[in-house]
Amino acid sequence: MRKRFFVIFIMAIIVFPLTACTPKVVEAPLFTLETLPTIDGSTVTIPMDEALVAKLTRKTVEEVRPYVLHNKTHEAYVNLIEGKADLIFVTSPSEGELALAASSGVELEIVPIVSEAFIFLTHKDNPVNSLTFKQIVDIYSGTLTNWKQVGGSDQAIVPFQRPVNSGSQTGFLDLVMKNVTPMTAPSEWIFAGMGDLIEAVADYENGPTALGYSYYYFVTDMWGNDQVKLLKVDGIYPDKKTIANKSYPIQTAYYAVYRKTEAQDSDVRKIVTWILSKEGQQLMEDSGYVKVD
Repeated sequence: MRKRFFVIFIMAIIVFPLTACTPKVVEAPLFTLETLPTIDGSTVTIPMDEALVAKLTRKTVEEVRPYVLHNKTHEAYVNLIEGKADLIFVTSPSEGELALAASSGVELEIVPIVSEAFIFLTHKDNPVNSLTFKQIVDIYSGTLTNWKQVGGSDQAIVPFQRPVNSGSQTGFLDLVMKNVTPMTAPSEWIFAGMGDLIEAVADYENGPTALGYSYYYFVTDMWGNDQVKLLKVDGIYPDKKTIANKSYPIQTAYYAVYRKTEAQDSDVRKIVTWILSKEGQQLMEDSGYVKVD
């Protein structure tokens, strides 16, 4: 009898910690399309938002798609700051957007919800397959001007850019250029849309000499063009594996951003908490994104 009690006691000690360590299941909050908080965001987070809204309203993606409207990164930040949106899914804020929030007396809560990579691309016929981080900075600062200087053919590099306050331009400045001022690009080298830049790189009339940048998910899952190729950076090719294990050198994220004044039990905070749950992160992965650590 004594022996049996001892065995049960030991089993209880072993089982309890294992049970305690099991990730807590967070139930997805339930909304109708009318009660759902107003959500805005970047172009690149539309598929994420469609999957999320479908889950939260217990509808299909096809049913909710007409109701998921994103006004692009900068306008989404403006809408959040002005109270026209409750929650936005975006890339990180620019200095201008942070200044606008501060001048409006709005403090932002910025929560990473999926991992991402900032990538560089060129025409598929360009013989260059890899650039170092320093070479990229030198190209965009105007120090390197010919593909021959980075192992390619003797042709001028045409480095395209995006407009100020666009999501990818903010990423470019914050993640790549940092304290280095990029050269002033001619207006014809600046593209308003993310897809427009990819199409310009793919256009052979520009020659295989163009260089551009974007976010991994947008290029591979949303847009796609078999005339462009992604470049290795410091010898590491960007893909879901190198994004997840952090070996690709230009790491970033997509963020859920909301006003810090949101009540602790608000619907917005409940949604973000669920996104970060095991089930929420699985939904993000099923939608083609990379789980956040």
